Amino acid sequence: MKSLLLHINPDSGMEARLQVALDLARAHDAHITCLQAVTLEVFAPGDFYGSVMAPAVEAIKKSADNHREKLEARLKTEDVSWEWLFINGRAEMRLMEYSSLADLVIIGAHDIGNDASKGPSDLAAHLALNGAAPVLVVPETVKSFDAQAPALVAWNGSSQSCAALRASVPMLRKASETFLACVTEEKSRDRFDLPPLEGARYLARYDIDATVLELTAKKRSIADTLEAAAEMRECGFVVMGAYGHSRLAEFLMGGVTRKLLSEPKLPVLITH
Repeated sequence: MKSLLLHINPDSGMEARLQVALDLARAHDAHITCLQAVTLEVFAPGDFYGSVMAPAVEAIKKSADNHREKLEARLKTEDVSWEWLFINGRAEMRLMEYSSLADLVIIGAHDIGNDASKGPSDLAAHLALNGAAPVLVVPETVKSFDAQAPALVAWNGSSQSCAALRASVPMLRKASETFLACVTEEKSRDRFDLPPLEGARYLARYDIDATVLELTAKKRSIADTLEAAAEMRECGFVVMGAYGHSRLAEFLMGGVTRKLLSEPKLPVLITH
């Protein structure tokens, strides 16, 4: 893993994801591409001569420049390789485009302007479903990232969990322990598409010894069960396949992806 794509935006989670990106870059000797996407097109009804639009654009650009100057000054003191991209446009579209040549996209847990939101990030969903690289969703409470901490992989044998498992191999190779967690509900009759041991055998080919955990949700949700298991084992991050059902179904009925990404306690690596 050599190319990290970091979402730059002056929200409350910026410091957390910057620190995670720095720690990952050091652990993997990776390069950080800082992508700052700013929409400079401002529409004001009736502003035929641009008397409203021009000052608004200038204010937006000045704010973006100030944020860039502060972070660039910080990055110059760090011992990592990095570059800065300032691009006009919506963040979700620009991140999706540049994810094509990234090994990992690092974003916050909440959308711009929704720091207090209790729902999952639309940006995370968009990138997981349409981007070309796995996405690491970082809670704003995270202070650092220990690449050697244990990792927990949510496994149900689906194509989504298989994709997440493959995408997480570079990070799992650094982890001190890997737990392959399979959660069943007491009344569930669902069976795994692929048995847990297939996932463990796949990881073994990369010299990753995975411990299979068979967990029962009981009265808790699957997401809460996974979080509790990760916390008990002092894991540094969680891996999961995103949106096993359609995203609309996840939104209407609630799903593991939606629940785990609404208020994550640990960084969550997702891919579809």
